[in-house]
Amino acid sequence: MIEFLFLDLDDTILDFQKAERIALAKTLQSFGLEPEQEVLARYHLINKGYWERLERKEVTREALLVDRFGDLFAEYGIAVEPAQCARAYEKNLGTGHYFLPGAREAVEALSRKYKLYLASNGTSHVQAGRIESADIARFFQGIFISQEIGVNKPDIEYFNRCFARIPGFDRAKAMIVGDSLSSDILGGKQAGILTCWVNSYGKPCPGDLRPNYEIKALSELESLLDNQKL
Repeated sequence: MIEFLFLDLDDTILDFQKAERIALAKTLQSFGLEPEQEVLARYHLINKGYWERLERKEVTREALLVDRFGDLFAEYGIAVEPAQCARAYEKNLGTGHYFLPGAREAVEALSRKYKLYLASNGTSHVQAGRIESADIARFFQGIFISQEIGVNKPDIEYFNRCFARIPGFDRAKAMIVGDSLSSDILGGKQAGILTCWVNSYGKPCPGDLRPNYEIKALSELESLLDNQKL
């Protein structure tokens, strides 16, 4: 039976894509720039690529936070200092929160049955602000932010360090739930725990990386665990 549930934060509990768009628009406006949809969409792709490179240890977190803006500004000929923009963006991103439909209720319900742990690759101070704003820390037995752990998902060492901090932890009774195949699902498999993919957009699953379970939203997880007698 499942006893320990690791939940990803972004695009699993909180709507990160919405938060990203709003924070970036505010940031660009603060520098006198018009937040055109094309620019916002391009930033999203550049940022996604940098986080994937971070997972593969091809770039440092410090470089990611600044260089994603450097790449964007170079493409569009925007004369803004990337490091200055990065600081403003992180401040905006860490303010407020946007729940995915039914996610808050799901977290509260799950916390009554399971030991919940938050597992995020996000930047520490940004995630701290969003978690506090969302008022969800009280539902979790532990909060594991990769920047504080010292290793990023999907590295098995990230999971080992998390497991070591949990009294009586048993891999056979654990599951990670998240939207990222390359971070949550791959990491969970490498760590030897069950995996559940939150596939909100109905993406095809590559044959070489199959999650144990798949749901469309976190609100479906409790029913899955009950029906599968997990």
